Amino acid sequence: MYVIHNTPLHPDERNAWLGLALTSGLSGKSYRALLTALGGPEQIYAATVSTLKLHVPVAVAQQISQGIDLSRITPTLDWLDNPDNHLITLADADYPQRLLEITDPPPLLYVKGHRELLNQPGLAIVGSRNTTPQGALNAENFAHSLANAGLTIVSGLALGVDTAAHNGALKGMASTIAVVGTGLDIIYPARNKALAHRIVEQGAIISEFPLSTPSIASNFPRRNRIISGMSLGCLVVEAALQSGSLITARLASEQGREVFAIPGSIHSPVARGCHHLIKQGAKLVESAQDILDELRWQTPATGQQAATAEDDALLTAMGFDPLHLDTLIARSGLTAETLSAMLLERELMGQVATLPGGLYQRIV
Repeated sequence: MYVIHNTPLHPDERNAWLGLALTSGLSGKSYRALLTALGGPEQIYAATVSTLKLHVPVAVAQQISQGIDLSRITPTLDWLDNPDNHLITLADADYPQRLLEITDPPPLLYVKGHRELLNQPGLAIVGSRNTTPQGALNAENFAHSLANAGLTIVSGLALGVDTAAHNGALKGMASTIAVVGTGLDIIYPARNKALAHRIVEQGAIISEFPLSTPSIASNFPRRNRIISGMSLGCLVVEAALQSGSLITARLASEQGREVFAIPGSIHSPVARGCHHLIKQGAKLVESAQDILDELRWQTPATGQQAATAEDDALLTAMGFDPLHLDTLIARSGLTAETLSAMLLERELMGQVATLPGGLYQRIV
């Protein structure tokens, strides 16, 4: 079996990992089979065609026997010259350990951004691309609250719920990881270009697909297993019955991860997927605290210490009697816009309740 490295791979070994990954017709399953049988990529390249044929098709064995195709790997080597870009293999100590628990971990990952985030505890948030305004707000605020509790938010950079989740996480104390179904030299969807740049600055974007891999429908279910596999659990915010988010939720369940779903209106098409999951045993959640409780998550001390003075002032100003927003504005000195956002987040955390007549009440 291959050796785990605590230091960066030697260029020759890195090139061998990459050369195999770019070999036509070599699937991830066959790549792992070769590693298990023969050791590291350099040992695979040293093997005879007859030995290789025991594990891969003849055409693939013949390609490998010809050695590393430098013309194929050069564009990626050039890409790796950027200090933000990384190649992480199964032999790297910082390969995501949770991915090693799934049945088909990718042999290598292309990473853009902060590679150290890949082993931070994470929570997947997924949902409809055609989310409602309330669904987008829920995704953003759940992500913000969970990130403030120390969880890295994992999603797929798609429009709708994914976008809202990444945005919410970027405002929190932790960060976010986007798992994409294209090569990392392609931003899809293009309208998320600015968001992608922000994620690279504060978090990470990862893919198992080589550079220049375009947006192909069949790649996205494959990337979903990584979203769920890297996470402690998966939250579905809004989803239709025929939704890729339900694929992610199913994969999460098969991988032994917790599955959470936010309920919605019985008349809403994008609530039906969540209701289906709840009927199948997913945990119904109404606040971020519900997820933290189910995970038995202990918020790191740094997160507790990072609670803002504004948040403390809000709860102090509220007291424990119901009060109107105007009263709270007068007591706290905060603006209506700031207060509304803070109250929504506190409601999602189970600390504040909304009452009839536009009243709010502290409940913790």
